[in-house]
Amino acid sequence: MSNTKSVQAHGHDAGHNAAGGSHGSVKSYLIGFVLAVILTVVPFKLVMDGTMPPSTVLPLILGAALVQIVVHLIYFLHMDRSSEQRWNVMAFAFTILIVSIVLVGSLWIMHNANTLMMPAM
Repeated sequence: MSNTKSVQAHGHDAGHNAAGGSHGSVKSYLIGFVLAVILTVVPFKLVMDGTMPPSTVLPLILGAALVQIVVHLIYFLHMDRSSEQRWNVMAFAFTILIVSIVLVGSLWIMHNANTLMMPAM
């Protein structure tokens, strides 16, 4: 059976997978790629120039990193608010929750260990 007959027999469009999520177009991949490159080059240039104080550069780098995460999620992983993506978004949110708990807990433990182990100066 040819590919078009197979697609028609299963009721799926050519641009959709079995779970109902759509694949990105070349245009959306190029937009994502250009945004990712810009969000990489700008912080790199800020660090290499050295004209701004580190207290200003660090928040800019962190902001660019957060925006780049969102760009990757939208343009490359195709996560959106559609009903087909609801479980993927929930799984991602759960992953963020677990990583946050582990990270904050580790920092809390290390801070308390440092405070309790070091003599007062």
